[in-house]
Amino acid sequence: MKILGNKRAVMPIAIAAALAFGQQPASAQGLFDMLFGGGLRHNPQGEFPPPPRKLQPGTGGGARISSPTYNIYRADKLVRVDFKSLLPVPQPATAQDAAFVPSVTSNTFRDAVAGLSDYELFAEPDIAKALIAYYSANPDFIWLTDSALNGRAQDAVRVLGEAASYGLTPADYTVDVPAATTSATPEERTKEMIRFEMALSARVLRYAHDAQSGRVDPNRMTGYYDFPAKPLDLEGVLKTLAHTQEVRTYLESRHPQNPEYQALRVELESLEASEENEIVVDPKLLLKPGESSPELPKLLTLIARNLDDEMGGDYGETLARLGKSEIYDPELVPVIKAVQQRAGMKGDGVIGPRTVASLAGTSKADKIEKVRVALEELRWLPSDLGSPRVFINQPAFTASYIDNGEEKLKTRAVIGKVTNQTAFFYNQIKQVDYHPYWGVPQSIIVNEMLPRLRSDPGYLDRAGYEVADSSGRRIPSAAVDWGAYGSKIPFSVRQQPSEANALGELKILFPNKHAIYMHDTPQKSFFERDMRALSHGCIRLQDPRGMAAAVLGTSVDYVAEKLKHGHSTENVTRVIPVYVAYFTAWPDMSGKVEYFDDVYDRDSKLMQALDATEAVRAPST
Repeated sequence: MKILGNKRAVMPIAIAAALAFGQQPASAQGLFDMLFGGGLRHNPQGEFPPPPRKLQPGTGGGARISSPTYNIYRADKLVRVDFKSLLPVPQPATAQDAAFVPSVTSNTFRDAVAGLSDYELFAEPDIAKALIAYYSANPDFIWLTDSALNGRAQDAVRVLGEAASYGLTPADYTVDVPAATTSATPEERTKEMIRFEMALSARVLRYAHDAQSGRVDPNRMTGYYDFPAKPLDLEGVLKTLAHTQEVRTYLESRHPQNPEYQALRVELESLEASEENEIVVDPKLLLKPGESSPELPKLLTLIARNLDDEMGGDYGETLARLGKSEIYDPELVPVIKAVQQRAGMKGDGVIGPRTVASLAGTSKADKIEKVRVALEELRWLPSDLGSPRVFINQPAFTASYIDNGEEKLKTRAVIGKVTNQTAFFYNQIKQVDYHPYWGVPQSIIVNEMLPRLRSDPGYLDRAGYEVADSSGRRIPSAAVDWGAYGSKIPFSVRQQPSEANALGELKILFPNKHAIYMHDTPQKSFFERDMRALSHGCIRLQDPRGMAAAVLGTSVDYVAEKLKHGHSTENVTRVIPVYVAYFTAWPDMSGKVEYFDDVYDRDSKLMQALDATEAVRAPST
């Protein structure tokens, strides 16, 4: 959403826009300042530099609207399960009672729960509550039959033991399984078995929750994460398990049921079974066609090792013939360009650090961590991602339209810069705006426009912006005493449709509290960069017309025709979820997992949250 553009190219357009709105054109430098904040003078603090004057006391000159922050994650503490309500009410003892020793085979569940009187079992508060509620209403064993583990218990224990295959930590679900043979007395055996019953139920509920929703609450990590709760009827889980013999099927169904999750699981298994990278390429390698380096054969070996059918058909013979060459032969340039383009780079044929990193720069340990992080993040999303859908992967700087398992459109994208990060959430596409207005976010008004407005209150009038008060009445920018306001501005600002509009010729809306949407941009050169975290938070598309046509279920020619008729809007009538996602490991449509730089350093923050969760769970018994 930044107001950026090719400043030399946009100047005539800006002058024309000012004339069209009935204002006198300012100087060229002034228009640069108005539209882009300082024109050719680079200002790293923002697009709208503060005026060169001192502010009067009390004007709120230092007020800013801050971006969300990242929190030190603190997991909920476990509680001791209170079994008092399950225990039998004490009755006066009789001589007959003294001679009777209960066992799992000769008593009821209600008799066995006496063995819980001094049992210390710790669990999450909602799981502790669900345990007591379930067994109060259903006083019977789920996991035991005739004093022994039944088939349900055996299946459950096996599933919990395989948690690592889903990127989970097996220690979180460990249960001490009673030995088949023991020298314990019947009373001791009864106590051991009832405690196993409760422990297994508690850990099965933890597993079901983690599989469905993840181990951490992402919304507590940062305001950049925004996910609806995924309710789980914990009592209902136990009821289901008590009446089915398909325990494995049920527990595994709690995990996301989409091909991406399965591809990541396969990748995790493959990585853990693989050897550490035996080919190490100099991460600082810089090689142009015609130059030579002993590092080149290593890189070509890695490329040849990962050829698919398409790449193999196009370049297999070239790699076989020149794979040992230390000279970067011009015949190899198309191979390198293809590899770069597959990795989301611009494909210039120059072998540099990013090209090396995409092929050899991620260690086995780093890849495993990225995959585990991705598996956790996928658990925050719906199990079925939906079709059709739009999927934006921020670290890959791409946006895709996917329908019926096919990627019908994939376009380069620009995302928020590190200081204006794009949130991670999902929503539903609702509308396409042709020649849109740009409603300037309050954060940009306060942080970047306001300092300039205090010394030049009329510049919005001259630059094609509209100012309205809280009742929606349009007022001249020059009539506002901007110096009287700090972080709360009782006015809205929007930029009128024009070729210089920050949103370009169209935007695609999916209403959300972050005011994020997809849009066109006059700054086309940004799409030529490999690192495209450059906006104020919205998603800029290299092919906005293609995306608009896709979500509307129409043609690009139709979109082009609509654009000829000025400002208008069109509703998206189909249900199309959109994922503004953040995955540093993500499978392509063939299932091959690709790895990306962690541009916002979010993986490490998630790992901190997972570590905090494991630390809280560690003392549990």
